[in-house]
Amino acid sequence: MTTSDGEGVGASVKRKEDDRFLRGRGQYVGDIRLAGMKDVAFVRSPLAHARLNAVHIPEASRGKAFTAADLVGVKPIVAVSGLAGFKASEQPALASEKVRQVGELIAMCVGRTRAEAEDVAASVEVDLEELPAVHDMLAARAPDAPLLHEHWGDNTFLETFVDVNIEAAFDAPIKITREISTARQCMAPIEGRGTVAAWDSRADQLVLYTGSQMPHIVRTGLAECLGLMQTSDGSLCAAAIRCVGSRIGAST
Repeated sequence: MTTSDGEGVGASVKRKEDDRFLRGRGQYVGDIRLAGMKDVAFVRSPLAHARLNAVHIPEASRGKAFTAADLVGVKPIVAVSGLAGFKASEQPALASEKVRQVGELIAMCVGRTRAEAEDVAASVEVDLEELPAVHDMLAARAPDAPLLHEHWGDNTFLETFVDVNIEAAFDAPIKITREISTARQCMAPIEGRGTVAAWDSRADQLVLYTGSQMPHIVRTGLAECLGLMQTSDGSLCAAAIRCVGSRIGAST
């Protein structure tokens, strides 16, 4: 049932959120500047697969550049699944022994401005021992393929089997064989990666501004990595996630 006044199932409803964006009044992570805020630039791996032997920070950049050794108590992000046979992998905030992708974070550099943070990052030297890269899904399944996670024993993180009777198909008059592969996918391609974080000493909360459409998942993951408790009443060690820059984002 539809009506002409914008009510009912299937009715055309006027948008309410467009006005501020059309007038240039939208607020994004890049618009937020907090008192005493510093910018961050990262030293990233130029190699897809390598041993991380050492990170050299010059004396002038001490206290401005940080590596995995400085992140005491910070747990890695862990991909988990309830599917049988799923192999969990860890994604540390900063690489420590090995890098497994081009662009993986190695060091975090801070400065009063973005330019200063980038200058600090440029002063850091990384000693990498290049390893054979795995760049093709099918080649990664070969017995002699380089292993990204040695303790797995292979590069397959999940196998799913479907029990289907295809005996009748073998008697088909025409048979076609194809090898099919899919491209890589990004679940949220329009989301930015800008983030502003501040510790609220009055409320004992970590407040995070991030352009994400899944603030609750971000809050849960951040609380697990930092060892913070999730609460809704603002009590001690609560991880508060505030989402901006997304029209369907929520604040918690």
